[in-house]
Amino acid sequence: MSSTTTASSNELSQRLDPIVQRYQGKKGITIPLLADIQKEYGYVAEEAVTYVSKKMDISASEMFGVATFYAMFRLQPEGKYVIRICRGTACHVQGSASVAEEVARHLGIEEGETTEDGIFTLQHVACLGCCSLAPVMMVGDNVHGLLTPPKSIEILEDYRKKG
Repeated sequence: MSSTTTASSNELSQRLDPIVQRYQGKKGITIPLLADIQKEYGYVAEEAVTYVSKKMDISASEMFGVATFYAMFRLQPEGKYVIRICRGTACHVQGSASVAEEVARHLGIEEGETTEDGIFTLQHVACLGCCSLAPVMMVGDNVHGLLTPPKSIEILEDYRKKG
């Protein structure tokens, strides 16, 4: 075993053994176990599932089956800024589809994807509850309203400059 592999195993152990100990010997724990892995890594990391599945005697395929069934689990890390574009009725009527198309085109990603630089993840959501500002997008925790396609790109470029 190489020192790189050993260091990686040590890191996995340090990060995941407390989670394993929390659920050891309990039944019906796959969803909370995956939620804790996602909380620790920011997503359901493959190496974490492999490590925990061996420790908990749960097959990795069962864990990935659950992780891929529920929309709350992510199998890829999110970008620094998650962009949520509203698809609610008010936003749709005010042109959110053209904003979404321009954002996707500008960033070169589709819904659910993250830019190669890891800065942005694009998501479409049912409603952000800001109908008076339609069309709306959130970047992180910040709401941006009364968007046009060019305005949405200006906003995203401001975030990109922040890094």
